[in-house]
Amino acid sequence: MSRRTERINSLLLAEIARLLRQEVTDPRVGLVTLTRVDVAPDLSNATVYWSALDAEASVDEARLEVLEAGLASAASFLRRRAARELPLKRMPELRFRYDPSLVLGSRTLSVLREVAGDPPADAADDERDTPDRHDEAGEA
Repeated sequence: MSRRTERINSLLLAEIARLLRQEVTDPRVGLVTLTRVDVAPDLSNATVYWSALDAEASVDEARLEVLEAGLASAASFLRRRAARELPLKRMPELRFRYDPSLVLGSRTLSVLREVAGDPPADAADDERDTPDRHDEAGEA
């Protein structure tokens, strides 16, 4: 991947994230995070990978479909607004694709914790907060 493509990827990622946060009012587009953007070398299209921040949406297929439909609906608006803001001669067509890597990473970590025998993160925090109790008779 060329430096130019990498630069365009990062510019598009930042601008689309800003537009989603500040200007998109479609109620179907909830809490999403953009994980990366892959632009074709000829700038004909860009694939925007996203993941749901809402824990319920991460496991609910119907909710993911609603989010994806909202993003697809907003694609032309986002393309038009990004074209005004970014110094590109040609604005790629935006395609949104769900990226399950955050959910899979979280599941992998929980399985590794189970295998290692570590307590869940919340229980480990509780153990650190309780002071150690020593038997007073044993301390001499």
